[in-house]
Amino acid sequence: MKILTVNAGSSSLKFNVIELPEKNELISGYFQRIGIEGSFYYVKIDGVKTEHEVELKNHMDAVECLKKELFDNNIIKSLDEIDGVGHRLVHGGDKFKNSVIITDEVLEECEEFNDLAPLHNPPMLACVRAFKEAMPETPMVAVFDTSFHQSMSPEEYIYPVPYEWYTEYGVRKYGFHGTSHRFIYRTIADVFGRRDIKVISCHLGSGASVCAIDKGRVVDTTMGFSPLAGLMMGTRSGDIDESLIPYIVKKTGKSYDEVFEDLNKHSGFLGVSGVSSDSRDIEKGVKEGNERCILANNIFNQRVANYIAQYNNQLYGADVIVFTAGLGENSIDTRKDIIKRVSSLGVKLDEEANDVRGKLQKISAEDSKIPVYVVPTNEELMIALDTYELISE
Repeated sequence: MKILTVNAGSSSLKFNVIELPEKNELISGYFQRIGIEGSFYYVKIDGVKTEHEVELKNHMDAVECLKKELFDNNIIKSLDEIDGVGHRLVHGGDKFKNSVIITDEVLEECEEFNDLAPLHNPPMLACVRAFKEAMPETPMVAVFDTSFHQSMSPEEYIYPVPYEWYTEYGVRKYGFHGTSHRFIYRTIADVFGRRDIKVISCHLGSGASVCAIDKGRVVDTTMGFSPLAGLMMGTRSGDIDESLIPYIVKKTGKSYDEVFEDLNKHSGFLGVSGVSSDSRDIEKGVKEGNERCILANNIFNQRVANYIAQYNNQLYGADVIVFTAGLGENSIDTRKDIIKRVSSLGVKLDEEANDVRGKLQKISAEDSKIPVYVVPTNEELMIALDTYELISE
């Protein structure tokens, strides 16, 4: 079977076509900086990468380019050759604890979660509808970021607010990036040759989260009721003192919705640096001595380090720390700085080993109390496998 996976982020869209059960990847691609100046994408076939500079005003522009690449590279001659499409969706609430076949009813139910993931859910659902319109007879599967985190205990997912908020309105920690963290756990467990492993998984990209995993069960994760919580990100604030919201409303005359949009779309790297939401632009600014880029970089790295220390405590000692996703896999300086900031845990870097991008590799020194690895995530493979299993039933 040929399975197309679609993984739309806030400013990105990854895709690939995988033949299953052989796990043979026919093509992959990554659209970046969607809605940001300097947008581009690449496609990779048989290890050969071709990059294209193109204006991507929104995710629909990326979808059209994606379909064109499938035909131009002779991956398919007809859309009917795609046996199934797997879509990453951010929020499944308490309703979707596993991946499901997408129906009109499922789409309507997913729209109910738009307010919980305003940056991701709308473009993701727009992509789903675009593909359903183009391929109406092709089964499609939703793979939810929230499902892996359903194993958290009430001590971690219940907020200390009036309990009725949880029972009546579903207010709780949900957690996100679950597909990536699930892949990281399985991959590093294979490396160690055991499943009873305690992992701190650092998914660092435009969206970012850290996850503590014990024997395949999520102990805790940084994102919460929505993807806004936890770490500072590309455009999201991460954790803040919520009392600043009515304060800013009063001081600026902005509406609550406008302030909420500021926290989601104009904060994080973009808000602090005033330069960009893209970490590569921040790193460039750091090297150029831009003080606000240096500040943004330091805030991010310290918050990641703080969560690593916290989760090491919650796990009663981690067996391994893993860096993954765009920034985690590719930023040598970011990993170096974060590891320096957790040196009190006895973590030590092998600088030569750390000179790596996008490759599974141990980067800690031999005498490091906790091993540290770079593990490229592969959410697309997880999505494809879930899709294959469901449409094969």
